[in-house]
Amino acid sequence: MAKKKDDGQKIVADNRKARHLYFIESTPEAGLVLGGSEVKSLRAGKANIAEAYATAKGGEIFLMNAYIPEYLMANRFNHEPRRVRKLLIRRSEARWLASAVLREGMTLVPLKVYFNPRGIAKVELGIAKGKKLHDKRQSEKARDWARDKARLMRVKG
Repeated sequence: MAKKKDDGQKIVADNRKARHLYFIESTPEAGLVLGGSEVKSLRAGKANIAEAYATAKGGEIFLMNAYIPEYLMANRFNHEPRRVRKLLIRRSEARWLASAVLREGMTLVPLKVYFNPRGIAKVELGIAKGKKLHDKRQSEKARDWARDKARLMRVKG
Protein backbone atom coordinates (compact mmCIF):
# COMPACT_ATOMS: atom_id res chain seq x y z
CA MET A 1 0.00 0.00 0.00
CA ALA A 2 1.30 3.45 -0.87
CA LYS A 3 2.37 5.72 1.97
CA LYS A 4 0.44 8.91 2.47
CA LYS A 5 2.28 12.20 2.67
CA ASP A 6 2.36 13.43 6.26
CA ASP A 7 1.31 17.08 6.17
CA GLY A 8 1.13 17.51 9.94
CA GLN A 9 -2.68 17.47 10.16
CA LYS A 10 -4.35 15.55 12.96
CA ILE A 11 -7.81 14.72 11.63
CA VAL A 12 -10.41 14.69 14.40
CA ALA A 13 -13.64 14.13 12.46
CA ASP A 14 -14.22 13.19 8.83
CA ASN A 15 -17.52 13.37 6.97
CA ARG A 16 -16.96 10.49 4.57
CA LYS A 17 -20.58 10.27 3.49
CA ALA A 18 -20.60 13.85 2.18
CA ARG A 19 -18.71 12.95 -1.00
CA HIS A 20 -21.30 10.22 -1.65
CA LEU A 21 -24.29 12.50 -1.12
CA TYR A 22 -23.00 15.70 -2.77
CA PHE A 23 -20.99 17.02 -5.70
CA ILE A 24 -18.23 19.05 -4.01
CA GLU A 25 -17.35 22.14 -6.07
CA SER A 26 -14.70 23.75 -3.87
CA THR A 27 -13.25 23.29 -0.40
CA PRO A 28 -12.40 26.44 1.56
CA GLU A 29 -10.82 26.21 5.02
CA ALA A 30 -12.06 28.06 8.11
CA GLY A 31 -11.07 28.37 11.74
CA LEU A 32 -13.42 27.51 14.60
CA VAL A 33 -14.33 29.63 17.63
CA LEU A 34 -14.10 27.12 20.48
CA GLY A 35 -14.10 27.13 24.25
CA GLY A 36 -11.42 25.43 26.32
CA SER A 37 -13.38 22.28 27.06
CA GLU A 38 -14.27 21.93 23.36
CA VAL A 39 -10.60 22.03 22.38
CA LYS A 40 -9.77 19.38 25.01
CA SER A 41 -12.58 17.18 23.71
CA LEU A 42 -11.38 17.61 20.11
CA ARG A 43 -7.79 16.80 21.09
CA ALA A 44 -9.14 13.56 22.58
CA GLY A 45 -10.46 12.79 19.07
CA LYS A 46 -14.14 12.96 19.88
CA ALA A 47 -16.38 14.78 17.42
CA ASN A 48 -19.09 14.00 14.90
CA ILE A 49 -19.89 16.17 11.88
CA ALA A 50 -22.00 13.67 9.94
CA GLU A 51 -25.21 15.69 10.42
CA ALA A 52 -23.58 19.13 10.51
CA TYR A 53 -23.91 21.98 8.01
CA ALA A 54 -22.85 25.61 7.78
CA THR A 55 -25.07 28.62 7.23
CA ALA A 56 -24.60 32.34 6.59
CA LYS A 57 -26.19 34.92 8.91
CA GLY A 58 -25.43 38.62 8.95
CA GLY A 59 -22.27 38.36 6.87
CA GLU A 60 -20.80 35.60 9.05
CA ILE A 61 -20.66 31.82 8.66
CA PHE A 62 -21.82 29.50 11.46
CA LEU A 63 -21.41 25.75 11.92
CA MET A 64 -24.68 24.15 12.98
CA ASN A 65 -25.41 20.74 14.55
CA ALA A 66 -21.77 19.65 14.94
CA TYR A 67 -21.42 17.33 17.93
CA ILE A 68 -18.43 17.86 20.21
CA PRO A 69 -19.09 15.88 23.41
CA GLU A 70 -18.53 17.35 26.85
CA TYR A 71 -15.05 17.02 28.30
CA LEU A 72 -15.49 15.00 31.51
CA MET A 73 -12.70 16.73 33.47
CA ALA A 74 -14.18 20.23 32.87
CA ASN A 75 -17.12 19.60 35.26
CA ARG A 76 -19.06 22.89 35.69
CA PHE A 77 -17.09 24.76 32.99
CA ASN A 78 -18.33 22.43 30.27
CA HIS A 79 -19.90 23.47 26.97
CA GLU A 80 -23.14 22.67 25.15
CA PRO A 81 -22.40 19.67 22.83
CA ARG A 82 -24.46 20.85 19.83
CA ARG A 83 -24.12 24.61 20.14
CA VAL A 84 -23.80 26.92 17.13
CA ARG A 85 -20.12 27.67 16.46
CA LYS A 86 -18.84 30.68 14.56
CA LEU A 87 -16.38 30.05 11.73
CA LEU A 88 -13.40 32.34 11.29
CA ILE A 89 -13.07 33.27 7.65
CA ARG A 90 -12.21 36.42 5.70
CA ARG A 91 -15.11 38.77 5.08
CA SER A 92 -14.73 38.51 1.30
CA GLU A 93 -14.78 34.70 1.49
CA ALA A 94 -17.84 34.83 3.76
CA ARG A 95 -19.67 36.94 1.18
CA TRP A 96 -18.61 34.52 -1.56
CA LEU A 97 -19.83 31.51 0.47
CA ALA A 98 -23.12 33.26 1.32
CA SER A 99 -23.75 33.97 -2.36
CA ALA A 100 -22.92 30.33 -3.20
CA VAL A 101 -25.50 29.14 -0.66
CA LEU A 102 -28.16 31.39 -2.17
CA ARG A 103 -27.79 29.66 -5.54
CA GLU A 104 -30.28 26.87 -6.08
CA GLY A 105 -29.41 23.53 -4.51
CA MET A 106 -26.10 24.64 -2.99
CA THR A 107 -25.14 24.02 0.64
CA LEU A 108 -22.09 24.28 2.89
CA VAL A 109 -21.08 20.89 4.26
CA PRO A 110 -18.19 20.37 6.69
CA LEU A 111 -15.89 17.70 5.23
CA LYS A 112 -13.40 17.35 8.07
CA VAL A 113 -12.31 18.90 11.35
CA TYR A 114 -8.58 18.82 12.05
CA PHE A 115 -5.69 20.47 13.84
CA ASN A 116 -3.15 22.11 11.53
CA PRO A 117 0.61 21.78 12.20
CA ARG A 118 0.48 24.85 14.48
CA GLY A 119 -2.22 23.18 16.63
CA ILE A 120 -5.13 25.38 15.51
CA ALA A 121 -8.54 23.75 15.01
CA LYS A 122 -9.76 24.08 11.42
CA VAL A 123 -12.78 22.89 9.48
CA GLU A 124 -12.75 22.13 5.76
CA LEU A 125 -16.04 23.17 4.18
CA GLY A 126 -17.39 21.93 0.90
CA ILE A 127 -19.61 24.01 -1.37
CA ALA A 128 -21.85 21.20 -2.48
CA LYS A 129 -24.80 20.40 -4.68
CA GLY A 130 -26.94 17.40 -3.79
CA LYS A 131 -26.77 14.25 -5.90
CA LYS A 132 -29.81 12.52 -7.26
CA LEU A 133 -30.13 8.73 -7.02
CA HIS A 134 -28.96 8.15 -10.60
CA ASP A 135 -25.88 10.34 -9.94
CA LYS A 136 -24.99 8.20 -6.92
CA ARG A 137 -25.31 5.04 -9.02
CA GLN A 138 -23.15 6.54 -11.78
CA SER A 139 -20.37 7.55 -9.37
CA GLU A 140 -20.48 4.11 -7.73
CA LYS A 141 -20.19 2.46 -11.15
CA ALA A 142 -17.20 4.66 -12.04
CA ARG A 143 -15.51 3.87 -8.71
CA ASP A 144 -16.06 0.12 -9.19
CA TRP A 145 -14.64 0.27 -12.72
CA ALA A 146 -11.55 2.18 -11.52
CA ARG A 147 -10.98 -0.47 -8.84
CA ASP A 148 -11.41 -3.33 -11.36
CA LYS A 149 -9.12 -1.58 -13.86
CA ALA A 150 -6.41 -1.18 -11.21
CA ARG A 151 -6.80 -4.86 -10.28
CA LEU A 152 -6.47 -5.92 -13.95
CA MET A 153 -3.39 -3.75 -14.44
CA ARG A 154 -1.80 -5.22 -11.34
CA VAL A 155 -2.47 -8.82 -12.48
CA LYS A 156 -1.58 -8.41 -16.17
CA GLY A 157 1.41 -6.15 -15.54
